[in-house]
Amino acid sequence: MFVRYKWLVLWSLWAARFVRQSTPVRSLHDGSLIRGQYSVDNSYQRYTGIPYASSEYKYRFKKLINESIDDTNIRSSSIIIYCSRLLDLFQNGMECFEATREHIRCPQTNFKFLSSILGTEDCLTLNVYSPNHAWDGAPLPVMVFIHGGGFREGSGAPLLYGPDFLVRKGVVLVTINYRLNIHGFLCLGTKDAPGNAGLKDQVAALKWVQKNIRAFGGDPDNVTIFGESAGGASVSYHLLSPMSKGLFKRAIAQSGSSLTAFARQRDPLNQAVALAKAMGMTINDPQQLYEPFMNKTINELVATEIPRVKGRLRFAHLPFVPCTEQPIDGVEPFITDTPFNILTKGNYNKVPLIIGSNSEEGYYFAGLDNHETLKNLNFERSIEVFDLEFPTEKEKKEVANNLKKIHVGNEEISWKNIVQFSRYHGEPYFNLPEYIETDLILKTSDEPVYKYQFQYSGRRNMPKFIAGPTFWSAPGATHADELFYIFSLFPIPIMFENEMIRTMTTLWTNFAKYGTPTPEGSEFNWPPTSQELPTRLDINRQVSIVHNPPFTDTVQYWRQLYDKYRAHD
Repeated sequence: MFVRYKWLVLWSLWAARFVRQSTPVRSLHDGSLIRGQYSVDNSYQRYTGIPYASSEYKYRFKKLINESIDDTNIRSSSIIIYCSRLLDLFQNGMECFEATREHIRCPQTNFKFLSSILGTEDCLTLNVYSPNHAWDGAPLPVMVFIHGGGFREGSGAPLLYGPDFLVRKGVVLVTINYRLNIHGFLCLGTKDAPGNAGLKDQVAALKWVQKNIRAFGGDPDNVTIFGESAGGASVSYHLLSPMSKGLFKRAIAQSGSSLTAFARQRDPLNQAVALAKAMGMTINDPQQLYEPFMNKTINELVATEIPRVKGRLRFAHLPFVPCTEQPIDGVEPFITDTPFNILTKGNYNKVPLIIGSNSEEGYYFAGLDNHETLKNLNFERSIEVFDLEFPTEKEKKEVANNLKKIHVGNEEISWKNIVQFSRYHGEPYFNLPEYIETDLILKTSDEPVYKYQFQYSGRRNMPKFIAGPTFWSAPGATHADELFYIFSLFPIPIMFENEMIRTMTTLWTNFAKYGTPTPEGSEFNWPPTSQELPTRLDINRQVSIVHNPPFTDTVQYWRQLYDKYRAHD
């Protein structure tokens, strides 16, 4: 009996090491109290599932608050935010909000089971992670991460975006949720559904950071926004929007640009009409579309799929993404001109910028294909989703034939040439847009721009592993591979790839701290790029600066196409 009790005590002491302890209570801007938990190793504090605004029913498809309410009053009403006032239960008669909910997400389709919907409509929460020394001296730099997922899936949850690697570098990390799919990007051009609600959510989160981050040891005057894929495109959009002005000091856009075809609806009303038709309704008027969409549950709206056009890439099917808003009396727009026009005119938020992409973005998306989708792929139909306009069908067909020739030669598309063909999935969506965006910024801004390409293939390249065995031995990094060297992911042992983790997190956090990724005393120098001397940091086993970085033949051709056929609407 004694031996059994002794082992129980020893086991309890061992297990206690993995039970997170509560943090001190923090007081927010409005006097509310909040408490989180220490990390398992007690090296930092975690505050998860904090509501920053309400996305309750009456705000569906539009900005989070009524236009008459001042932005300083953004609060969540559908979740009891932070604390409820109860006498004699906590200090000063206030019970503290326990910020420990980790797996909140906005409504989205389950990736594996398309009929299954995950998430809840009232989903606008954020997570804050602070090093234990954050309150010892001057406030720390803040990094706010915007997740990817094609504006239709994903969340800021620590399951995927674990903070361990970044907070150990002495920054406060914030990850956010924002409304997705039709919930966040229905754009009817009306007062009730003007568009870009998801991007306006991100603005609300950044305003929350400005008001409250000091309570977590962060500096509101030193905020860096960064994001990947749709999150990178979001970062690019925040550079363009007057609504985002002054909410951040620096920006990092990873594999995403506002110029990419997947990140903008050119004909948003057509997408809404198509969704209504898929739900059995024939409605073409935007005012009439609003009511039935409001009467549907979010799960019904998200679960209904607009039929995919046969012959196009699977990745091209993203109906609800940001749009160029129509001016509406009484409605503050996020953006009212095309990203290309805004960047060309130079009328945007100019801040120091890191921008880049991965060397083989397309592996991951090509891995989603199968023999049937490859057999059905039609180049003429697939180029219809890009922001290109051809004066004649003859020219369109000629371009389609050229694209086929430079990607697969005279062969038919199959798994035999899928690695080569994968660049058709990646380059026009990710590599080309960031090249064009960089050039436009260099022409109109004096702020430093640091360009990179992530090429490293290692044991933490999870998307490349998911793409399948065909791609494992192929050189380079695919879409989102770099994330796993910036964020910790629970199933992957931390000891894997320590050197690349150190490289990526040092560069990113140095930029957030000092405005340059390689401050004085660094082991090497990463100079900003320029029109006179274009440079790029190639991140591989050996990190190196490349002057006048080369384009692939396929990127060169895509660039010529956009110079000649770019759509102007």
